[in-house]
Amino acid sequence: MIRIAIVLGSTRPGRLGKPVADWVNSRAAERSDATFDVLDVADFHLPLLDEPLPPSFGRYSNAHTKAWSDAVDVFDGYIFVTGEYNHSIPGALKNALDYLYKEWNNKSAGFVSYGSSGGIRAVEHLRAVAGELQMADVRAQVALPLATEFENYRAFVPSAAAEKSLQILFDQVIAWAGALKTLRPNQVHGNVPGVAA
Repeated sequence: MIRIAIVLGSTRPGRLGKPVADWVNSRAAERSDATFDVLDVADFHLPLLDEPLPPSFGRYSNAHTKAWSDAVDVFDGYIFVTGEYNHSIPGALKNALDYLYKEWNNKSAGFVSYGSSGGIRAVEHLRAVAGELQMADVRAQVALPLATEFENYRAFVPSAAAEKSLQILFDQVIAWAGALKTLRPNQVHGNVPGVAA
């Protein structure tokens, strides 16, 4: 069975991402073609990247890195739930992505974003980061503008259009996750000489 993580990227108190991730997870639970779990970056208490070696070497020194690696590695694909902070992604999400390398490789990625413009500018940056980490990002995206998907800009109430977009996103992330699985048994770490999978 395909395993997909719903990665909640904001860690700030009162974050709007929590109800959005809960919605994604509740709709995911209705599907029978994959299993889903939420990975909340806030639960891992990652400091600013503090590993002495680049993550592409896969030799981690810190317990928090190893715990994050173990949590991320078991999935075949990811749906990132991200807000838009100053036209980009939350710093906590970028930091969490930077901690690892091979754990992300040859897996699918989809995006559910929220913000004044639906978070689309954050996802533009996130797609570039995902590409460098050798994730295959799908075309579908769920963009949730604060003015139309959140009552009084706070209470999340997804529209029918958002519900439909989410199902398309699920379809694409799951399909690509299955296709990419065939690439991972012989996977090697980027271009780092002498590093085996």
